[in-house]
Amino acid sequence: MADDTPAGDAVTAADHPTSGGDTVSAKDSRTPGGDAGGARMSRRRFWVAALVAGAVALTGAGVAATSLIRSPAQVAADAEPPPQDVLIARVENRVLAETVVLRGTVVAGQTIQVAPVSAGGEGGAAPVITKVSVKSGDAVRSGKVLLEISGRPVFVLPGALPVYRDLKPGATGDDVKQLQTALAALGHGRGGDAKGTFGPGTKDAVEEFYASVGYDPRPAVDDDGAAVDGAKAAVTGAERAAVDARDALAANTDDAQKKQLKKARDRAAEDLDAARLTLEKAEAAAGPMVPAAEVVFVRAFPARVATVTARPGAQVSGTAMTLSSGRLMAQGYLQDHQKGLVRAGQKVRILAETTGQETTGRVVSVAGTPSREQDQQPGSGSQGSGSGGNDTNGGGGDGAQGNGSVGYLFTVEPTRELPSGLADQEVRLTIEAASTDGKALVVPVTAVSAGVDGRTVVTTVDGTGRQVRVEVRTGTTGDGFVEVVPVTSGALKEGDEVVTGVNPGVASGKSQGSP
Repeated sequence: MADDTPAGDAVTAADHPTSGGDTVSAKDSRTPGGDAGGARMSRRRFWVAALVAGAVALTGAGVAATSLIRSPAQVAADAEPPPQDVLIARVENRVLAETVVLRGTVVAGQTIQVAPVSAGGEGGAAPVITKVSVKSGDAVRSGKVLLEISGRPVFVLPGALPVYRDLKPGATGDDVKQLQTALAALGHGRGGDAKGTFGPGTKDAVEEFYASVGYDPRPAVDDDGAAVDGAKAAVTGAERAAVDARDALAANTDDAQKKQLKKARDRAAEDLDAARLTLEKAEAAAGPMVPAAEVVFVRAFPARVATVTARPGAQVSGTAMTLSSGRLMAQGYLQDHQKGLVRAGQKVRILAETTGQETTGRVVSVAGTPSREQDQQPGSGSQGSGSGGNDTNGGGGDGAQGNGSVGYLFTVEPTRELPSGLADQEVRLTIEAASTDGKALVVPVTAVSAGVDGRTVVTTVDGTGRQVRVEVRTGTTGDGFVEVVPVTSGALKEGDEVVTGVNPGVASGKSQGSP
C-alpha cells in the first residue's frame, strides 16, 4: 500500500531516541504547532519559577527588615528596666495639715420664735392679727413694730433676758433695768428712778415710747382710775376730819373735854396719814405698763426677719414670725470619733457650695456633751408669750449617732461678716485639726509599716530595684499622708522613692507565667 504521509513529515526512530531505547511513533511525537509550541511551554515554566523565587526572596527580606528596623518608642521601651513588682511614691517636703470636713449651717447668734399671746379684742373676742409690718429678709431696728394683734403693737427692743412677765409700775428687777436701758437708747430716759425700779420716770419713758410708735400704752390697773380717785377722795375726807379735830380742840376751853378732843385730833391725823399712803400706793401702781405680749427682746442688732407666717385677718396661733439676731456664724455637730480632733481656736474654711463663696473663721466653742434630738425641736425659743421661753440656735450635722444624740455642737466665728443671704443655708466646714511646724518630710500612710521588732519603717527603692528599710518616727497625719522623721539623719530625703504596696499588674503577670 502506498504511504500517504508527506515526505517532509516522516519521523524515524533514529531521530527521537528514548532513554530506554524504545522508539516513538511519528503519531505519538507530534504536538500541535510542532517545535514552536514546545518552546512556548518552556518559556512559561521559566517565568513561573522566577516569580516564585522572587516572592520567596521578598518574604525573607521583609522578615529580616522587621528584625532590624524598630521605632524610637520601641527602642526606648526596650531600653527601660522591666516593670517593678511594687508600687512606689516620692518623699515630699511640705507643710502637712490634718483636716476634718463637715457640713454645717449658717445661723445668727440668736434665733427668736415670735409667738405672742393677746388677751383679745373688745368684748373678749379671739385675738386676730390686724397688721403685719415686716416681711422675710427685712432688717429690724430697735423699737420697730413687727405686727399688730387686735389693734395692739408687738415691737422689738434690745435685751438678753427673755420676757416672762408684764412690766408694771412698782416692779423691780433686772428685766425692768433692761427695759430702762432699751428705752434710754431710744431717747426716753428713766428720770430719777433707780436702775431696776419702775417708778415715775420710767412711766414717763414708756408713755413717750408708745406715743413715738403711734399707740397708747395699756394701763397697769384697768379700772379707769377708780383706785386713784377713791384714794384721793379718802385723803380729802381725812384732811377735812383732821382740820375739824384741830379746830375743835383749839376752840374748847373745858379741860375735861380737851382730853377727848386731843384724842380725836390724833386719830384724824393717823387716818390722814393712812389715806395718803393708800393714795401713794394707788398712784404708784397706776400708769402705763409694758405687757409681755407686746415686746420681744433680742440680744443684739442688726436683727433680720427670717420667716413670716402671720397673715392679717388670721387668728393668733403658734409662731407668727422668726427673727435672727446678731452676727451670722456657722454651726455643726461632731461625732464621737471627731470630737477629739476639734477644739477652740482652730482655723476653719467656710464654703457656700451654692454660690462658691469661701471665707475663713475659727472654732469658738465645742460642746462638752452631745445634743439630743429633743433639744432641737423648733419653737422652744418663743418670745412675746409671757411664758419665759429662751432663744434657740440652729445648726446642721451628720445625723443622729444613736440614742437620740445628734452630736457635739460646735460654733465657728467667721473672720469677716457673712452675707445675710447665707442665713439658714448649709455650708461645708473644713477644719484644720493639726499641722506640721513648717515643712516636713511626708509620705503616703501606706508607705509606713511596723516590723515584728516594733520599729516603724519605710522601704526605699532605687532605680535598680534595690530596697532598703529606713527606720522613722511618725508625726502629723492628714489627707492620706503622714509626717516621717528618719531615726538616722540623712537616711531619707525629699525625692526618694518609697514602697507603698504591691503592683497588681506585675504580680498578676508573674503568677500567670509561673509553672
